[in-house]
Amino acid sequence: MPLDIVIGTQWGDEGKGRAVDLLAQDSHLVARYNGGDNAGHTVTVADKIYKLHVIPTGVIHPQTICILGNGMVVNPYTVIEEMDMLRSAGIEINPDRLMISDAAQLITPGHRLLDRAQDAALGKNQIGTTGRGIGPAYVDKAARSGLRVGEILDRQSFADRLRAHFIEINKLLTILYSQPEIDVELYTSDYLEKAEMIRPYIKRIGPEIQAALKVGKIVLAEGAQGSLLDLEQGSYPFVTSSCTTAAGIFSGLGIGIQAVRKVIGVTKAFQTRVGSGPFPTEQTAEIAEFLRGSGSKPWDEFGTTTGRPRRVGWLDLVLLKYAQEINGITELFLTKLDILSGLEQIQVCVAYEKQGRRLDTLDFSCDAQSLAQCVPVYESLPGWQEDLSRCRRWRDLPVNARVYVETLEQKTGVPIRTISVGSERTATIYRE
Repeated sequence: MPLDIVIGTQWGDEGKGRAVDLLAQDSHLVARYNGGDNAGHTVTVADKIYKLHVIPTGVIHPQTICILGNGMVVNPYTVIEEMDMLRSAGIEINPDRLMISDAAQLITPGHRLLDRAQDAALGKNQIGTTGRGIGPAYVDKAARSGLRVGEILDRQSFADRLRAHFIEINKLLTILYSQPEIDVELYTSDYLEKAEMIRPYIKRIGPEIQAALKVGKIVLAEGAQGSLLDLEQGSYPFVTSSCTTAAGIFSGLGIGIQAVRKVIGVTKAFQTRVGSGPFPTEQTAEIAEFLRGSGSKPWDEFGTTTGRPRRVGWLDLVLLKYAQEINGITELFLTKLDILSGLEQIQVCVAYEKQGRRLDTLDFSCDAQSLAQCVPVYESLPGWQEDLSRCRRWRDLPVNARVYVETLEQKTGVPIRTISVGSERTATIYRE
């Protein structure tokens, strides 16, 4: 049963979309199992750039079936926008290629309004959410008051439930956050129209995945966000509202626990974060400008979903090893190695110091309060000046770039099988 998992090892934005796009070439089915349109995956194919938030990037390959799992929260508006975008790019979208779990939760415009109101009310303690309604939708799920995708199939009952939902949203907005009321009937009518458009794609997806595995088809499970944003294992409370680690695939896709062929951890060659929360290796001034790609450089570090500039810093191997442990990562996919070209020296965090003690992965806690007290301990590696964007083989890389990769392997104990050296799909180095 060839079940593969792609996981982000940092705070998201690691380049998972790129990894899934490449791995999907050999996959029959690609399934998302958590999160919603707070994710942002970008893939560049020739002169076309695809930015997807809900639909797996595997959809770009004509043979691939894509699934939105029951662990997700789904906004029909976003699904429809992405389907339209993909069709305009010549990609076929139909119910045989795209399936949405009937057990996934729905996001409404009410959730989005509530999300923004709640975060704004926190003032200087804001978590920095995407404002996409993810948190409130998962709160409704846990409170057993949420709307599920499968309810769309019963038109009258769903209309009644949806209207009651917007009435409740109005109470919360006006009483708790002093926000203006929404037009319940207008919101209900518009949402029902959008819900009808995704009706043909709704089905129970667990049996579809299990049937594919049973006959030996390759299933690629795609995680959203990053391991350090996991609700339980991440830098709490500056986390997302779902399970972002590999452990979530079984419940998030409705399949039983079974053997996994490989867990691919995607990591940038440096560290980034969008939003609030501790960031031990964060850099400012010139190094930050260099890594972010401001100015004339042909790359940038701005969130695909939020558009906010990403906070940037040196690669944190303490957190990378932590992500390996909590996910059972079997190999790494290293992205944006080309960005480091031009540096004389590259710093890598190999441990922390906290209150006079040296800590490694076994000693520290990833919660925000503890992580904020950690001071990084760096090792310095020689940089390189060469442009890596044309490299396609391991031996094409400069010696110091290879030393950098090999050092990461040695420190983490995990092989780096794939390296990206540019935004284009072909700018990839595969290692045996």
